[in-house]
Amino acid sequence: MNPSIFALATHPGRAGVAMVRVSGPLAGDSIRTLAGALPQPRQASLRRLVFDGTEMDRALLLWFPAPHSYTGEDVAEFHLHGGRAAREALFSALSALGLRPAEPGEFSRRAVENGKLDLTRAEAIADLVDAETPAQLRQALRQHDGALADLYEGWRGRLIAALGRAEAAIDFSDDGVGASEFAAARAQAQEISQEIQRHMDDSGRGESLREGLRLTILGPPNAGKSSLINALARRDIAIVSDTPGTTRDVIEARLDLGGYLLLVADTAGVRDSQEPIEAEGVRRALSHAKGGMTLLLLDGSLSDPRAGLPANMPEPDLTVWNKADLGFVREGISISLKTGRGVAELLKMLQQKVQHKLETGSEAPPLTRPRHRHALREALAHLQHGLAAPEGQPELLAEDLRLAMRAIGRITGVVDVEELLDFVFRDFCIGK
Repeated sequence: MNPSIFALATHPGRAGVAMVRVSGPLAGDSIRTLAGALPQPRQASLRRLVFDGTEMDRALLLWFPAPHSYTGEDVAEFHLHGGRAAREALFSALSALGLRPAEPGEFSRRAVENGKLDLTRAEAIADLVDAETPAQLRQALRQHDGALADLYEGWRGRLIAALGRAEAAIDFSDDGVGASEFAAARAQAQEISQEIQRHMDDSGRGESLREGLRLTILGPPNAGKSSLINALARRDIAIVSDTPGTTRDVIEARLDLGGYLLLVADTAGVRDSQEPIEAEGVRRALSHAKGGMTLLLLDGSLSDPRAGLPANMPEPDLTVWNKADLGFVREGISISLKTGRGVAELLKMLQQKVQHKLETGSEAPPLTRPRHRHALREALAHLQHGLAAPEGQPELLAEDLRLAMRAIGRITGVVDVEELLDFVFRDFCIGK
């Protein structure tokens, strides 16, 4: 039997209300000891909390008897006033009653162990807590509603059916049906393999939406890169100076751009240089530009704005000409970071490019985590290996179907749950 646990499920700072959640066999006893009789299930009840003759607070209590609770265990919620003294008094009382503080993600872990959630829905809870933008919230809600679980469990169910046909090909190889059953199993495996490949060929859209899309600002020294990141962030993030080479390292800012999280990076001015520190800054700038999007900022007032740029510069997603206040004429987007001219238009174009990169218009849910990608890559490798099995050896296809099925099952936690739980829940916050 799991030990009983408790945790603060709201923000630890001062607030109007603080909610402490309790789960486990001692949840009901904690209410009886501190507040008297149990309230009616799922009905809020105002009670005085008293321990060792001392009143701690007056709080709303909620009681969720097993199995009809978030964790599947007995669960109690204490809705206290949000001051530190009331919280600490309740924590001390619960510890004295034999409960212990919860570890990160332990409530959600118990929900998975008790069949209340699958792993993709549990991960969606963490994403809902971490969501900073409307787009991240929409994706997390969709995953929490089971879009990914339905997709992956659909594949696993079809693999089970294909495995059954492959096993029939083995068992009835002498009855004239072996060849047809092998062909049917192979066709189904081929179809699922193609669907998995299409799901994975997404340029990391779901992961970029969840973690934030990287935008690296590149350009020669004094093009205005630091001024641009300050203008985009609307605050001073990078030092602006007329001295070339002021920025030596990568400086990042997190922006909500039209509902999408954008991780904008200011980098060292890129040019061929023999000076060791500047050369290292250029190397880091070009390395950071791999993946995500790149914006090349150039001084449009120069006769040759690209002079001195390294030969290994990546092709930018967007080229922007700065210092438009000096009166030059260039094809494309021209801005003046000195006067603010064109910055609003640049933001609008950036938003369109980010939306185009992250939203496909497809009804299929996107792949959201490296853990999912790794398992799908493993499943795909097994399917491709099984599809190469000769017709006379259906047992080879059957074994690869079984391995592919297990790989996909690890995403939702249908198989091999124990080895995944520590990995999945290690980044959860306390109280979830």
